[in-house]
Amino acid sequence: MIRSAAAIVAAGLVAASVLSGCSVGMALSGSQNPDLGAVRTGATRGEIELHLGSPVRSTLLEGGHRADVYEYEVGNEPSAGRAAGHAVMDVLTLGIWEVVGTPIEGVQGEKYTATIEYDENDKVVDLKTVKASSAM
Repeated sequence: MIRSAAAIVAAGLVAASVLSGCSVGMALSGSQNPDLGAVRTGATRGEIELHLGSPVRSTLLEGGHRADVYEYEVGNEPSAGRAAGHAVMDVLTLGIWEVVGTPIEGVQGEKYTATIEYDENDKVVDLKTVKASSAM
């Protein structure tokens, strides 16, 4: 009887460790918040790309101006604390926590789109930021 109970517990722990990949991995693999203070009129294109990354779309405008579109996310920084919490819950619930934990991690953060217009010297002259729609 003790052997079979130990075998069941061991099998449960193995199953939990195998299933614990999703929410734990998602909590560890977020992205750092960009430094939005650097995104301002007068900044150079290089400064903007340092903080927001490469544009997803770029359009040449009249007079040598350019409009670039950037996508970024705020509020989904990597978190060892969240990952540890998910791992503990995975073990305590024998992996069933993934049904709850993975969707929780899936909605972390908010996505934004920034459209930035540069002059002929690649300096910011106009910027607009909108929250991206969450429709999938």
